Amino acid sequence: MRHFGHISPAAREGLFFQEPCEFNASSSARLLSVALGATLYSPATRPNLAEDVIKQAGLGVVSMVLCLEDSINDAEVVEAEANLVRQFTELATRPDEVPLLFIRVREPGQIIDLVDRLGPAVRMLSGFVLPKFTEERGTLFLEALAEAEAACGQRLFAMPVLESPELLHLETRSETLHGIARSVDKYRDRVLALRLGVTDFCSAYGLRRAPDMTAYDVQIVGAVIGDVVNVLGRADGTGFTITGPVWEYFRLQERMFKPQLRRSPFLEGRAEELRTALIAHDLDGLLREIGLDRANGLLGKTCIHPSHVAPVHALSVVSHEEFSDAQDILRPERDGGGVLRSAYTNKMNEVKPHRAWAERTLLRAEVFGVAREDVGFVELLAAGLAN
Repeated sequence: MRHFGHISPAAREGLFFQEPCEFNASSSARLLSVALGATLYSPATRPNLAEDVIKQAGLGVVSMVLCLEDSINDAEVVEAEANLVRQFTELATRPDEVPLLFIRVREPGQIIDLVDRLGPAVRMLSGFVLPKFTEERGTLFLEALAEAEAACGQRLFAMPVLESPELLHLETRSETLHGIARSVDKYRDRVLALRLGVTDFCSAYGLRRAPDMTAYDVQIVGAVIGDVVNVLGRADGTGFTITGPVWEYFRLQERMFKPQLRRSPFLEGRAEELRTALIAHDLDGLLREIGLDRANGLLGKTCIHPSHVAPVHALSVVSHEEFSDAQDILRPERDGGGVLRSAYTNKMNEVKPHRAWAERTLLRAEVFGVAREDVGFVELLAAGLAN
C-alpha cells in the first residue's frame, strides 16, 4: 500500500515531486509509525465490517482501529469479539488490499484470547490499541501482547492510549509520565506509536471543545499534550511517534465564530467550492488543529469519520520548500554545522539545531511524498477526495 495509492499514477505524477513510497505490515516499525496517517476508528460491532475495511482502503485509509472499548456498549462486548473473529476470517479469504488493522481491547486477557480465536486469520492483524495506559496497567497489557505474539509467531504492535486521570491531574502527572516512559521503553520494539485520548481528558473536567476550537484552545488539554511530548516525544532516540487527538465533528452545526480557513489558497479554479464545503462541515477547525499538531510534535491523527482522512493526509505531504531545506541541512559537507540561507531565500537554516527536524521531515517525505513546487494542500486535498 501507499499514501495516495487510491488515485491514478498519472494524477500522482502531476502532484508529486517525489511520490510516496510503498509499504506493508512487514515494513520497519520506524516507517510504519510515520505511515499510520489518519487512523480511522470503527466499532467492532458493525455487521459488514470486512466490507467496510476494504471500502476504506479503496478511499485511501491505511490504518484502522476496530474498537471493543468506549465505542460499544458493555453488553455488546461478547458479540463484538465474535464478530471480529468472523470478519477477520472473511478478510483472510479476500484478495483485496486492507489497511493496517488494530484491535482496541478493554483488558489484557482479551489480547491472548482473541489471537487464539483468530487462528490463521491473525495474519491480517497488526496489533492492539491499549486504553487508559499507565505503568501498572500498561505493563499487564504489554506482557499479554508478548505472550500472544509468541503463541502466534507473528509480530504484533502496541499503541498505548494516554488518557488516564493520573496523567491529567497536575499532582500525579510527572510520576505518571515517567512511569509510562519506563514501561514503553522496556517494550520499545513493539510500541508503534502513542495515542492521546483527549476526549477522556476533557471528560475529567466536564469539558467539550466546540467545532470552532482546537484541542490546544482548551488550555488544560494543551498543557498535557506539551508535557507528553516533553517526556515521550524527544528527538534524541528515546522518543516515540505521538499521534494527534481525535476531531469529534463531522456534520453541520450553527457556528459561533467566523471561519478560520483563509480564502487565498482557494481562489483559483473551483477551489472556492471546496473551501465552502470544508467550512460547512466544520473541517476548517480540523485543518487548523492538524497544523497545531505538527507544530507541537505530533504526527498522524485519530479519526472517527472518513471525511477526516483526506485533510490529514493532504497536510502530511512534505512541501517542496520543506524538502529543499531538509536536504540542504543534511548535506554531508554540512556535518560541521553552520548557518545558510534557504534555497527559497526566505529563512535561515541553522544546521545543528535544525538537523533533527530535517531527519524527521525526510522520513515523512519518504512516506507521504513531496509535493511539486506549484502544488499546495488544496490540490492534494482535492485529489484525496476525488474518489
